[in-house]
Amino acid sequence: MKKVSRIAIVLIIVAMVIGSFAGCKGKSNDKLVGVAMPTKSLQRWNQDGAYLKDKLESAGYEVDLQYAENKVDVQVSQLENMITKGVKTLVIASIDSGALKGVLATAGKKGVQVIAYDRLLMDTPDVDYYATFDNYKVGTIQGEYIEEKLGLKGGAGPFNMEVFGGSPDDNNAYKFNAGAMDVLQKYIDKGQLVVNSGQLEMGQIAIQSWAASGAQSRMDNLLSAFYSDKTLDVVLSPNDSLAQGIVASLKAAGYGTSAKPYPVLTGQDCDKINVGQMLRGEQSMSIFKDTRTLADRVVSMVKEIAEGKTVTVNNTDEYNNNVKTVPSYLCDPVFADASNYKKILIDSGYYKESDIPK
Repeated sequence: MKKVSRIAIVLIIVAMVIGSFAGCKGKSNDKLVGVAMPTKSLQRWNQDGAYLKDKLESAGYEVDLQYAENKVDVQVSQLENMITKGVKTLVIASIDSGALKGVLATAGKKGVQVIAYDRLLMDTPDVDYYATFDNYKVGTIQGEYIEEKLGLKGGAGPFNMEVFGGSPDDNNAYKFNAGAMDVLQKYIDKGQLVVNSGQLEMGQIAIQSWAASGAQSRMDNLLSAFYSDKTLDVVLSPNDSLAQGIVASLKAAGYGTSAKPYPVLTGQDCDKINVGQMLRGEQSMSIFKDTRTLADRVVSMVKEIAEGKTVTVNNTDEYNNNVKTVPSYLCDPVFADASNYKKILIDSGYYKESDIPK
């Protein structure tokens, strides 16, 4: 009996120790937030990650911030490690919006709350919220800018135009395109905008991974095939990395002179390089999505989740990921160009004037 009692006491002590460690682990991870970003190779994601980390840490959270350098398998591994560490919330800007179903299922089973950050996570039930900008409105603003600059409402034209699309694995690319084309398609139908290549479908215009090199290569091909004897007047580019490649191609083809001026060229993100392009007349505008606003919104969501409160959203019916409609919060975008960049970007404290390469 004494031997049995001693064994029982030992087992009780062991159980208490294990429970103590488990309790400590759970407590220490209550405020652990995993933040997964696609790549450090684009200015935009560096800023998003830095703002999020700073804001979350200021709010008392521990942050595991990881960049996957546009490699899906790396992002999956990073998310698995975050889940193993005991994160309570994951904030994910995905590389391939439909490639994370397996690791998200694991997160769901463990009760981890998932916030899709600016890129909707597709084809999974295991995403709880979506924080982004109004991506359809981004495209609408780009289309309306072209409409105004060319005087299309007044019947001006015809103008030669080419259209670029974003990465085909990013749901936002389709939203941007839809917003812009809902403005511009009627002018194509009327003949005021002429797409000489005839390429308008996403399968024809999409640039994988939003790569500047891919945009440059496609622009090279378009100029060679369709514009050897005519001038390109306008290019719809959904973001700044594509616009960088497009400008490089245009320069090589002799654009930028009085006889052959740069076309009207749109963009998005207001990257420093692109603001410089705007000031030099190489790019016309860029959509400004203030990542500070988005980061603040995500921090509020994380707090509401942690405190068991209802998470604030402002859109509950537009963002369906093929499995569910994800409750979303949409921040408002605006545009910057050479005429207003100081007010939008400098006076707001987003950049210093010295940040802009001129």
